[in-house]
Amino acid sequence: QVQLVESGGGLVQAGGSLRLSCEASGRTFSTYSMGWFRQAPGKEREFVSAIRWSGVGTYYADSVKGRFTISKDNAGNTVYMQMNSLRPEDTAIYYCAADPNGTWYLSALAYAYDYWGQGTQVTVSS
Repeated sequence: QVQLVESGGGLVQAGGSLRLSCEASGRTFSTYSMGWFRQAPGKEREFVSAIRWSGVGTYYADSVKGRFTISKDNAGNTVYMQMNSLRPEDTAIYYCAADPNGTWYLSALAYAYDYWGQGTQVTVSS
């Protein structure tokens, strides 16, 4: 059973930075794609970023491009998302997700992911 555990959320002022972590366990992940999604109150869950398990290949939503960076720890099973220049509209619960099939062309779609973490709250004050 795959388990995903997010950490690193918190309260930050606009313009500040946070780094989210997602620790994956339970399987061999070499074929996986990993994604970050977020959900703000009263809104649909939306795609933020994705990365192939190999670390080669990343993809970002237009709203975060140039501000957020997804990466993976080469030796272990942790995926990171560095979030800079945060804005109040980035406030949401952020979820890590895993797609065991690595269907890269579906990486922005939530239904491609079979496993989800419990989420971590990010709040950006103005």
